[in-house]
Amino acid sequence: MPGLIGKKIGMTSVFGADGKNIPCTVIEAGPCVVTQIRTEEKDGYAAVQLAYDEMKEKHATAPMMGHFKKAKTTPKRKLVEFENDFKKELQLGDAVSVSDVFMNDVETWVDITGISKGKGFQGVVKRYGFAGVGGATHGQDDRLRHPGSLGASSWPSRVFKGKRLPGRMGGEKVKVLNLKVIKVMPENNLILVKGSIPGAKGSYVIVEE
Repeated sequence: MPGLIGKKIGMTSVFGADGKNIPCTVIEAGPCVVTQIRTEEKDGYAAVQLAYDEMKEKHATAPMMGHFKKAKTTPKRKLVEFENDFKKELQLGDAVSVSDVFMNDVETWVDITGISKGKGFQGVVKRYGFAGVGGATHGQDDRLRHPGSLGASSWPSRVFKGKRLPGRMGGEKVKVLNLKVIKVMPENNLILVKGSIPGAKGSYVIVEE
């Protein structure tokens, strides 16, 4: 499926045709540059590699500089491969913008992938929604937000793998399916998507049609 690399700008709300207030996320999608074209004959599959967001040459490695010079473009920060189902035939160095993927007068649904906000090291109550141990009385002192018993003391004398325990929360790759595109603004490379998407403001997102 075709798509674009973008950035999460933030959230806002717009009024629909029925007068209802719709919460939506603003995404700057592209413009992206074609930096590699995969073919069935050479690579075993057909795909297009897109690059997004300018980067200084001093921050790019020598192999990546050679890669970008082949496409006759400047260094970019983010590279992603998409299935080669774009409306037009693409060549190295071509720019892909919002208007090449989305149309404002057609109802479109997209899948969006991003990195969720990092929450740091969290306990089981926040991380998994545990109710806590016991009540406020009956000798309960400082165990309310603790996980409780982790297993038998005799056998197997260890904690099973996969047990829900405190640990680092967030900062994971999350994909949200079937989000409705409310509005497309190709002159500003912006799309408005209904609802929220994973990630903080300014984080990279992958938008797939």
